[in-house]
Amino acid sequence: MMEWILPIVFILAGLLAGIIGEKVIFKKLETFVNNKRIGGGNIIFHSLHRMTFIWFVIGGFFWAILSAPLKPDIAIVLQKVLTIALLYSVTLVLARLTAGFVNLFIRRAEGVPTSLISNLAKITVLVLGTLIILQTMGVQITPIITTLGIGGLAVGLALQDTLANLFSGFYLIISKQVRTGDYVKLDAGHEGYVIDISWRNTTIKEISNNIVIVPNSKLSSAIFTNYHLPAKEITLTMDVGVSYDSDLEQVEKVTVEVAKEVMQEIAPELKENEPYIRFHTFNDFSIDFTLYMRVSEYFDQRIGKHLFVKKLHKRYQQAGIQIPFPIRQVYMQDNISYGTKLALATRSRGYTDETRTSTSSVTTCAG
Repeated sequence: MMEWILPIVFILAGLLAGIIGEKVIFKKLETFVNNKRIGGGNIIFHSLHRMTFIWFVIGGFFWAILSAPLKPDIAIVLQKVLTIALLYSVTLVLARLTAGFVNLFIRRAEGVPTSLISNLAKITVLVLGTLIILQTMGVQITPIITTLGIGGLAVGLALQDTLANLFSGFYLIISKQVRTGDYVKLDAGHEGYVIDISWRNTTIKEISNNIVIVPNSKLSSAIFTNYHLPAKEITLTMDVGVSYDSDLEQVEKVTVEVAKEVMQEIAPELKENEPYIRFHTFNDFSIDFTLYMRVSEYFDQRIGKHLFVKKLHKRYQQAGIQIPFPIRQVYMQDNISYGTKLALATRSRGYTDETRTSTSSVTTCAG
């Protein structure tokens, strides 16, 4: 029993050092880094979480094995087990660090999805670390790599759709046709904000808060509109018509002033882009024009149109500018029967009610 006292002491010392290192030293260093706002500090400490405790415990067991009265072959096996555990923990830390810094780098590149690239980087480090561990333990990895290559062909044939989605996801990311945060509209009619591009599918969140899952291979071959490319800012257009009696100079002045007020509310950063109108049509009842106004992004069109219609209607009323509506006049001769006149008048009123205009006038001409 006396021969086992020193190994037990080493094990207990390793456990105690691990607890102190994790709960005291590690926490103080983490607080110091957070207060100093050192770049990448959170990633490093997240990667090392629980690892200091594991490393101290492994060190305690290692010294315990060296000092314990064990048979040489048993001691060698236990040392290899501890070495594998140490190397795997180091590999796991490197994988976390790689994924964390890849995420940090990608976040700086606006619109690039993080899950696909960071997960791939993490898996790559884990695979390489596993091969290094096997090589360190004396296992020949060349036959393993050859076997994986041959097996990879069979797996590739069995997982064609999955691999197609994987490479389509990389294509979408590299080509920058779709980025996270973009507002897209698919040819199938679905539209919304791109939340993420994973190894298999692209997630789109609709305005109604529903989630649309689109396979990457389908999205890469689909016809879609990206309303955030080449820039988020877009031009809102509104068609308006005014009466022929209107002063067009006044109409232009009032309309542009209202558009500027709306831009000040929803897109003040774009106020240097002056809104403008263009008259284009002598219509049956009105002179028509189109307003052009910049908004920050596609979704802002809704609130922009809402505010513009309310404000413009109020300002036109104050300025005496009329927005005309169609009116039909029916002329009838005296020799037409009373029933025919009534039918024509009723039909005329039905037209104006259907188009939500005022009641049409019925004029009788001497025949």
